[in-house]
Amino acid sequence: MDASLNNWKQRATEQQKANKQFLQKLQTKKGRGVEKLLPDLHEEAFSHIDCLQCAGCCKSISPRFKTPDIKRISKYLGMRESLFIETYLRLDEDGDYVVKSSPCPFLGADNYCSIYDARPGDCENYPYTDSYEFVKRPNTTYLNSTICPAVFYVLEKLRDVVK
Repeated sequence: MDASLNNWKQRATEQQKANKQFLQKLQTKKGRGVEKLLPDLHEEAFSHIDCLQCAGCCKSISPRFKTPDIKRISKYLGMRESLFIETYLRLDEDGDYVVKSSPCPFLGADNYCSIYDARPGDCENYPYTDSYEFVKRPNTTYLNSTICPAVFYVLEKLRDVVK
């Protein structure tokens, strides 16, 4: 990982309040158009960050498993959907299927995902640093800044641009 990301987790935790305020600022006129910067910042972030060295998302949060995800993954694993749900998932407070425990049961010791080719859509799109979701959901983004170094990196770069 890039040296500029040393202690990113500690810095992200220390800057949570400021990052939350900054993300709320992006909801105002001053933040208009910032989403156009995200694809390039996403690419820049991932030129410095190797997810396999971190896997913070897989170790601490769960994606939602929507019906198409459940169908695809259970087929990929050669399991009945009902058995897949019973074995790996639970309903959360929002009524979404999520993994029963952390880390994700599909995360290997080498940080590789055993269902990567069939992974849930939430996993495929995470950490949303290249999409409007990054700006549209400030509470999620600011929490993700302490889970994913790419989110922290993009936030830091955006703060330099949007004053």
